[in-house]
Amino acid sequence: MKFQFDKKYLFWGLTATLSIIAGILFYYILFHSEKLSNAIHSFITISMPIIDGLILAYLMTPILNTVENKLVKPIYIKAKVPMSKKIEKRIRMFSIIITVVFIFVILYEFFSLIIPELIRSVQSIYFQFPIYINNLTVWATGLLENNPELESSAISLLDKYSTMLEEMINTRVLPKLNELLITLSTGVIGFFKAMWNFIIGFIISIYILGSKETFAGQAKKMAYAFFETETANQVISNFRFIHTTFSGFISGKIVDSIIIGIICFICTSLIGTPYAILVSVIVGVTNIIPFFGPWFGGIPSALLILMVNPLQCLYFIILILVIQQFDGNILGPKILGDSTGLSGFWVIFAITIFGGLFGVLGMVVGVPIFAVFYAGFRALVNRKLAKKQLPIETAPYLMVGSIGENRIFKEYIPEKKKNKVQEKLIQTQKRKNK
Repeated sequence: MKFQFDKKYLFWGLTATLSIIAGILFYYILFHSEKLSNAIHSFITISMPIIDGLILAYLMTPILNTVENKLVKPIYIKAKVPMSKKIEKRIRMFSIIITVVFIFVILYEFFSLIIPELIRSVQSIYFQFPIYINNLTVWATGLLENNPELESSAISLLDKYSTMLEEMINTRVLPKLNELLITLSTGVIGFFKAMWNFIIGFIISIYILGSKETFAGQAKKMAYAFFETETANQVISNFRFIHTTFSGFISGKIVDSIIIGIICFICTSLIGTPYAILVSVIVGVTNIIPFFGPWFGGIPSALLILMVNPLQCLYFIILILVIQQFDGNILGPKILGDSTGLSGFWVIFAITIFGGLFGVLGMVVGVPIFAVFYAGFRALVNRKLAKKQLPIETAPYLMVGSIGENRIFKEYIPEKKKNKVQEKLIQTQKRKNK
């Protein structure tokens, strides 16, 4: 008797096998989540040089493309050198060398200009800190003497919280100094590990830049191999959208922050703000964080200036408010445009969630990441609505109460309004009857 193979048995067999595997995985994740998280953490730790290399290569790619297409390749074209794979590799090699040298020169010039000033500022703060405290004390004393009610309130608050502060220092802070030293030593070791990973990652990034088209082609080949052609086209299109969103937002935000830092330095130098370079660097760096960045940079800078000169602190606060209004309404939209497509609420939502999960890094990259999810979900909703032959614009749904036959939108009318309309109709009818 000849055995006849039936595809439906294969289908049900595969379904049962996959269901069992899914159940085992769910059980393992549910009851061994700590082991799984430790394994993931270990894998990420081991992979950090590769991750650093991918990030560095991604950040250097726009500079490399500009150098290659605008500088190196035109030289070979003008020299009428026939293009071949060997010549293209040579062009790429020269472009990578120029890109790396250019980046190192820019970073060296920046840090050689900024770091000595920062060191002088920090040293000045350290040596003159007692004077600043005395100035602040004199200012606060004068303020309290001129306001007796405020003085009595301040004294009562000091009496109330001084005991609590002393108890907290004795019971919580001092016993944990040993833990603090251990944490600091661990942080130093972690810093050197991160630097080593960065060096290895930089070497890896050179290899990635040298063959970036090949890697992209291999990724597309795998997409067409494992998915249907239409699905693969959609996947590749989605990755292009992710790249556009990320590169546009990150590069635009860096340029925007550099300009804000320069404007802050010029203005603070003109008005005589203490530690102009230090506070300008703080403001420029923290400006990379959307929405909350100006506050993260402005508040500690204002407190530092307050200890030196309270009047200059007031000028600085006014200056920061003006600069941020300029950035939010003119400079930012001009540079970034609508790169994320998110409203103000969703920007705050993304920063809050990703900042809570991943810290400062989450605040920086949370907006473009959420923008990708938001765009994907919006595309899914629009596709579902289009299948039902319903409009994809939001305006028709603002006042909709229900959708009747032939997809006619009926406006929602509250009961109170209905009653008022009915009363008016009854009164109108009564008048007509009279």
